[in-house]
Amino acid sequence: MPRRIDYAERLGQRIRAVRTQQGLPLGAVEEKSGGRFNGITVGSYERADRMITVERLSELAEFFGVPVQALTEEGGTAPPAYERPRIRFDLPALRNAPAPAGPLRRWIRTICEIRGDWNGKILTVRTSDLIHIAALLGTSHGDAMGLLAGWSVLAAPVNLEAVEIELKNAGPRR
Repeated sequence: MPRRIDYAERLGQRIRAVRTQQGLPLGAVEEKSGGRFNGITVGSYERADRMITVERLSELAEFFGVPVQALTEEGGTAPPAYERPRIRFDLPALRNAPAPAGPLRRWIRTICEIRGDWNGKILTVRTSDLIHIAALLGTSHGDAMGLLAGWSVLAAPVNLEAVEIELKNAGPRR
């Protein structure tokens, strides 16, 4: 049976890994969390100098935008049985997109405001949001994908077949 301190050290390593993957120095954690998390305290969790409660761990996972299992399971989370496709926007490219992309820019800015996500480089949305994107652009979801690709605002290629499956699954149930 693993010793409690060994587990705390592994947990701390996973917390540190998630924080550094997100490019957050300890000092920025307090600022970005609006004071909910103190950088010194998070550092103490990372070094296993301080034990973290399950409730606080859950709050920390939510702050980082990861499932609790990403912090508690060895090797992170198990791969999901089905990875839902996502649409990743290149925000600097979107700022330089032509005028018809204006409604999309405003929608994405609203999402950034709601999420408090001011990274400014990449924004990821659900594939089912393509329905809203198409409505904003006054076109079908297939044509919307063509516009996004033509404007070079996608940060990663989108698997159109997976998008079709996801949109079909997101539709009304009979």
